[in-house]
Amino acid sequence: QVQLVESGGALVQAGGSLRLSCAASRNSNSIYAMGWFRQAPGKEREFVAAITWDTRDTRYANSVKGRFIISRDNAQDTVYLQMTSLTPEDTAVYYCGATLSRTVWLERVFAYDYWGQGTQVTVSS
Repeated sequence: QVQLVESGGALVQAGGSLRLSCAASRNSNSIYAMGWFRQAPGKEREFVAAITWDTRDTRYANSVKGRFIISRDNAQDTVYLQMTSLTPEDTAVYYCGATLSRTVWLERVFAYDYWGQGTQVTVSS
């Protein structure tokens, strides 16, 4: 079983930046990829970004391309989401997920085996 712990969520003004962290523990060497998703009130959980554990493949939702960067610190088994030029539309609970399967469906919720507890990001206008 993989445990995921997110951190870094906060209240920020529009145009600001935040960096989210997701630390993986317990059997992290079995992870194939990790992804960030977000869920706003009354909406479904949506894909934000994903990275394979070997960092060869990164993917982004169109809505965050050019503003967000996903990366991995190999030594810390931690995945980061650097977010810039934030807008109120980015307000949501952000979740990180981990998949153990070599899946092509990294943009889909169903592909992930484990989830963190979520971290709140609020962008004020």
